[in-house]
Amino acid sequence: MQTHISTTPFGRRTMTLGQIANQAKAKAMPKEAVANKWRVFQDIREARELLGATDRSLAILNALLSFHRETELSAEGELIVWPSNEQLIARANGISPATLRRHLAVLVECGLIIRRDSPNGKRFARRSRAGEIEQAYGFDLSPIVARAAEFRDLAEAVQAEKKAFRVARERLTLLRRDIVKMIDTGIEEGVPGNWSRVLQTYQAVITRLPRTASRQLIEDICAELCELHAEIRDVLETFTKTQNLNANESHFERHIQNSNPDSISESENGFRKKKEASGSVAKTNNIRSLPKRDLPLSIVLDACPNMREVTQTGDIRHWRDFLAAAELVRTMLGVSPSAWAEAREAMGEVQAAIALAAIYQRTDQINSAGGYLRSLTDKARDGKFSTWPMVMALLRARLDEGKQQQTPENTTPGSGPRLEVSDSLLNSLRKRKL
Repeated sequence: MQTHISTTPFGRRTMTLGQIANQAKAKAMPKEAVANKWRVFQDIREARELLGATDRSLAILNALLSFHRETELSAEGELIVWPSNEQLIARANGISPATLRRHLAVLVECGLIIRRDSPNGKRFARRSRAGEIEQAYGFDLSPIVARAAEFRDLAEAVQAEKKAFRVARERLTLLRRDIVKMIDTGIEEGVPGNWSRVLQTYQAVITRLPRTASRQLIEDICAELCELHAEIRDVLETFTKTQNLNANESHFERHIQNSNPDSISESENGFRKKKEASGSVAKTNNIRSLPKRDLPLSIVLDACPNMREVTQTGDIRHWRDFLAAAELVRTMLGVSPSAWAEAREAMGEVQAAIALAAIYQRTDQINSAGGYLRSLTDKARDGKFSTWPMVMALLRARLDEGKQQQTPENTTPGSGPRLEVSDSLLNSLRKRKL
């Protein structure tokens, strides 16, 4: 006996093109298609927002699946279940009949089930004498099998989106915490910078963040905060490096060589080239008398006071300020960029700046600052150069000038303050002079 498969709903319910498309997908599924109903249900629950399903509708779908005895649904098997409304209400935790009808319609609209209504709208199955089902009217679960791969892809997409959203939220939280604490650190440690502007920029970005934001908006805000984070971190790291140049006594140990190079007063007159005898007693004593630590910035500035004149404020507090002043001095002396780059590579950035400051201090006695710097660079490559003798020679000259100005016949009530140095430094200067 030939039977007819119903495709339209009973009563006043209308038919839509979407329902026809869902029925066509179910009809076109391959005969060998098999799906685990509970695994597919998990994918549907994960992707319910994309499908347009609700929590209540999924509770009803779960009840409908429970009426099918098999866990593995096959395209060749019977996929229609026909529970009554009373049975569905019982397995759906006692929802009202109106709620049941409304959410069954949602499942149909989402293409998760297909109505196979009987002529009178009743749900039942007709069996043969052998007990086999010949005709069934109820809810067709074939979309669960036909669209199993689609539901899985949707679930994976939802999971990927949730992960991306979670990562974006975590990144936003970390950026906000880092920026706020770095701004506090910069203010408390006295790091030079316009911290009020930085704080205003941060607050302007954060105010655009609503209580419930999309992933795209969060990522856009993170991109702006990341640039601000990099700017603040660069300022703090630069300040830390300059502080380490002054505080860490071993940072530039490799640039202080055990040698007895010519002092600036001995080398600047005509660039006289002479070979120094190695191994002499005087040279050994001078090597041992050289300090084994970095030059303090204060001593360098006492020996090279002209460096303060090139700055706008006339004040050099950190090595960063000293390096910036050295860049200005380089252009003033006409030292080529290549000579400056070679000097920094051979001596180190700070030692090259100190050497340039010493040259600038005696610029009236040096014909070619660039040529003299290249000469010092060649000595530094051979390990025969240190900035200590240069600075000590300049400092000793300033002390001698101060002594002459402070003699009774030259002393006046309005004379300026004397250059004061420590006793240990004076002893070192006396040994170098001897």
